[in-house]
Amino acid sequence: MRCLGVAPEGEGYRAMVAEVERPAPGPDEVLVRVAASGLNRADLHQIAGHYPPPPGEPEILGLELAGAVVETGERVGALVAGGAHAEYAVVPKGQLFRAPDRLALADAAAIPEAFLTAYLNLAIEGALARGDRALIHGGASGVGLAAIQTAKFLGAAVAATTRSAAKLAAIREAGAALAIDTAAGPFPEAIEGAWGKDAIAVVLDPVGAATLAGDLRVLARGGRVVFLSTMSGARAELDIGLLMGKRGRLIGSMLRALPRDEKARIVARFRDDVLPGFDAGALKVSIDSRFPPERAGEAFSRMRANLNTGKILIDWS
Repeated sequence: MRCLGVAPEGEGYRAMVAEVERPAPGPDEVLVRVAASGLNRADLHQIAGHYPPPPGEPEILGLELAGAVVETGERVGALVAGGAHAEYAVVPKGQLFRAPDRLALADAAAIPEAFLTAYLNLAIEGALARGDRALIHGGASGVGLAAIQTAKFLGAAVAATTRSAAKLAAIREAGAALAIDTAAGPFPEAIEGAWGKDAIAVVLDPVGAATLAGDLRVLARGGRVVFLSTMSGARAELDIGLLMGKRGRLIGSMLRALPRDEKARIVARFRDDVLPGFDAGALKVSIDSRFPPERAGEAFSRMRANLNTGKILIDWS
């Protein structure tokens, strides 16, 4: 089968399509013929040597896919800890979900990592409740657009940030009541001007150091800040007094590192709580672009340059 390798080249990436042996499923696993796989910034960290797969998981890149189960032909989406960027992938049965009938099979590859990350960190880690207000940083990314939709679907009002005025429309279209261009001014002022002080129950933050102080400023009493990544740096000053006064909580989260049984429980809840939203038309995938495996270097370079609005897919069909 063909699989994807990617290496840094100058300011971008070079793709290498290699032939390797087709994987064989073990107990409680299935083999999936991949229609499309989704890119994630975790892929860039793995290429750089900073984010290896958990022990026992495939070394091949890729954390999400859509395709057909080889034995049954069932249309599925799947979350994996590695191996998605290939023609075939082995998937734990607990990490599969039915691909929504409304979607072309390849388009369902835009669901797993983005929407499961959003659901895990908003609903489970962040305990987002109906009537709350949520703040989503990096709102025009694949995860960001999924998080805006998910938070709104769960009954929350959403503020979302971007560094590009050109991406504000996509954030609003996804359902953000407040779309903030951080290049035009600090996000706390924008939130306070619209909703008043201490308005945010849950913050979803992949930025890290640069946004921590602002997150605490807008946080409601008992609010939660969930960190997904550290794109601006991992070290920051913390106003412990402010955190204590607001009885706030800072939560670190990493979906890939969770054991399979825990991922299976999250996927099971996702099937019940969120997946029906796609069938009803309340939730939609946000796809920026599609590339064949031979042009995957362009796809990874596009993501690294932060040019995408929504998911970038590799088409294996």
